[in-house]
Amino acid sequence: MNKNDFYSQLNEQVAALISDEKDLIANMANISALLFTQLSDVNWAGFYRVINNELVLGPFQGNIACIRIPVGTGVCGTAVKTAQTQRIADVHQFSGHIACDAASNAEIVIPVKINDKVIAILDIDSVNFDRFDQQDQQGLEAVVTLLEKTLNENNQQPSCCNI
Repeated sequence: MNKNDFYSQLNEQVAALISDEKDLIANMANISALLFTQLSDVNWAGFYRVINNELVLGPFQGNIACIRIPVGTGVCGTAVKTAQTQRIADVHQFSGHIACDAASNAEIVIPVKINDKVIAILDIDSVNFDRFDQQDQQGLEAVVTLLEKTLNENNQQPSCCNI
């Protein structure tokens, strides 16, 4: 299956999982599980929530993770600070990289926003260098867009995050 078809199917699965659920944490948990089982060559998939100017570990699949990351630090903190996706081919070359799992070599981090404010990030790691390309980025940003749409449609103000 090519990547376009893969991400189309993946996003249909995400939509089916979260469309009737209003709880952000429950949706993050199911999205993490789906991504971890469906994406090849990943060793971590999950969320961090923005609380009091730091990222706090949220639902995830994979090895033990860092619990708190200051905004602006590492790949995840940079994604929050810039409010932009970070797609890193070699995390060891990223200034200030935080090695929660020494086996991780590539990473993609996508901000989750409500009302243009970053409330969380989706973080996916791989042991393979240069694991994530532009098609992966677009497909995973579409996953986050579905989560944001569900939050906005349900007029949610998540208690988990700074809004």
